Amino acid sequence: MTLKECYNIIGDYNDVAKRLPLDRMITKFILKFLDDKSYQQLISSIENADYKEAFMAAHTLKGVCQNLSLTKLYEPSHIMTEILRNENPDKATVMELLEQIRENYEMTVDAIKTFRDSQ
Repeated sequence: MTLKECYNIIGDYNDVAKRLPLDRMITKFILKFLDDKSYQQLISSIENADYKEAFMAAHTLKGVCQNLSLTKLYEPSHIMTEILRNENPDKATVMELLEQIRENYEMTVDAIKTFRDSQ
């Protein structure tokens, strides 16, 4: 899988190439995404009903996704960030959105790993 093929699944290659003009730079940072802990922190914080910490994790995840143009994961992360600004969010809405984030996160990680393993 090429980098562009990976981005066809997870985001917007042309957008990330505006910030990181070399494929090797994009590759370096996209592979670092696999080590980012904000998704796990988001899950853990929501499970513990620590919405302040969950907000911080969602905000970090959103920022990473925005910088790397991971649009499929950015969109629900952005919505989650806004919902969690209220420290007493509707739990059903949070759980529904968390499932969408989980699906998009797994798809993103799978595509990045496939890209990594094909190098």
